[in-house]
Amino acid sequence: MTTMTLAFDAVSEAMPGPKWAARWARSWPAYEAWFVARGGDNGPSRADSRAAIQRYMPELTAVYDRLVTVAGGSDRAARFLSTWCPPTYLGGCSLAAVASKKHVRLVRNYDLSPELNEGLLLHTSWRGRKVMGMVEFLWGLSDGINEAGLSIALAYGGRSESGEGFGITTIVRYVLETCDTVEEALMALKRVPSHMAYNLVLADATGRTASVEMAPGGGMALMPQAVATNHQSGPTVSDRPAFTRTFERRSHLEQLKVKPRKLNRQFLKSPLLQDRYAQGFGTLFTAEYDPKALTLGLTLNGERWDQTLDAFKEGQRVVDYAQNGTSPAPVEAGSALYGGVDWSRAASVDWAIVAQDYADGRGRDISSYFSSATDGKQNAA
Repeated sequence: MTTMTLAFDAVSEAMPGPKWAARWARSWPAYEAWFVARGGDNGPSRADSRAAIQRYMPELTAVYDRLVTVAGGSDRAARFLSTWCPPTYLGGCSLAAVASKKHVRLVRNYDLSPELNEGLLLHTSWRGRKVMGMVEFLWGLSDGINEAGLSIALAYGGRSESGEGFGITTIVRYVLETCDTVEEALMALKRVPSHMAYNLVLADATGRTASVEMAPGGGMALMPQAVATNHQSGPTVSDRPAFTRTFERRSHLEQLKVKPRKLNRQFLKSPLLQDRYAQGFGTLFTAEYDPKALTLGLTLNGERWDQTLDAFKEGQRVVDYAQNGTSPAPVEAGSALYGGVDWSRAASVDWAIVAQDYADGRGRDISSYFSSATDGKQNAA
């Protein structure tokens, strides 16, 4: 049975400890099922994964080692947490950053199924530097801000091929843990390879903004405007452009002429706001980062939740998206197929059953779960 409810937790823990361990215990079964089903056991060894962190992100080696220990120290957990050459994954998002003489804002919409997001806002000081952001892969970040005011957010680049590199969420974490400005972040991004195509938008307290395209296996291109959706420049065709409406959303962002303090409201309406939750593509949250004030404003289904880096407050918000999945979308034939699986039906899968099957050693090919979900719906009709 599919749920359209997602609990967002705000958690503060200076170093990985009991709180992070509890989150690991809660989330690892589903992640492990995904990791195994997508061929993660055939990826780089534990030793090679750690060596990659030491080579490209040496400042995070001690943090990584501690996370592995807190997670129980298994070989599979160590390789998963490294995100070195991980299985491929998809997503959606709209990003933009705007600055004036007095104000700076970076805003993002995170578009996906409620069942495929961790719902975790994590505040840390892992290396003596305060960082807060929305977590993915249990320690990486889809977006965030650090105490220097550097802010960054990611969007899937719309290209399904992969190369030798890290999961982008770990790269975002690395940038916020080690960089103070956009210029420093760009230098780091040139050096650290991403395993898939991703787009990043950045902003800092000085008012500098930037947008970059990360290529699979390494390479970065600086774009002329600090906006991004789910495709990249160049000849490669974007995945599922009609379904994600990526070109429509980017065109809208490129034409916006708004002041920084009014940018957020543009993300709370069409064409940037998505409401196709049952199809796996709804806006789960809108995040507004203020690099000067060191704040984050989360809009969750119309309700605002404000946090500050220096006065972070733990808490929870439960969001029900069930009444919002009303907007149909054009889907080109075969566009949702990826790796032989129709991922547009992801919201129909009971991922708890998938996780339990793999935990019990009964895991099947992931496509069979998608088929079962569809058959169940047909039989119930």
